[in-house]
Amino acid sequence: MILLRQLLGDVLRRLRVRQGRTLREVSTLARVSLGYLSEVERGQKEASSELLASICGALGVPLSQVLREVSDQFALAELQAAPVLADVPEHERLALSETVPPGSISDSVFPEVKDMVAA
Repeated sequence: MILLRQLLGDVLRRLRVRQGRTLREVSTLARVSLGYLSEVERGQKEASSELLASICGALGVPLSQVLREVSDQFALAELQAAPVLADVPEHERLALSETVPPGSISDSVFPEVKDMVAA
């Protein structure tokens, strides 16, 4: 199962490390305890929207950017976890094709994710 808090923690940690900043520095700027920030980054704690905004402010990145990255990773993980249609019996494939028209979701809603998977 994909946990949102783990993906969020991964994105926050990656941004912090990319900037060459320490947990202590970001926790001080965000006004959150070092231990709590560490738990958020490791996906062990759920961060409130207020805390996320504070962390993003300390990192100098918009919250929308962080949420977009998390959303893209979540969509990619969902696509990778989807069953391969070749392994699904034909009668089930037919049922799937009747419920979701071809291209209705993957082509229109997630074109960037489709491109990432194709690459």
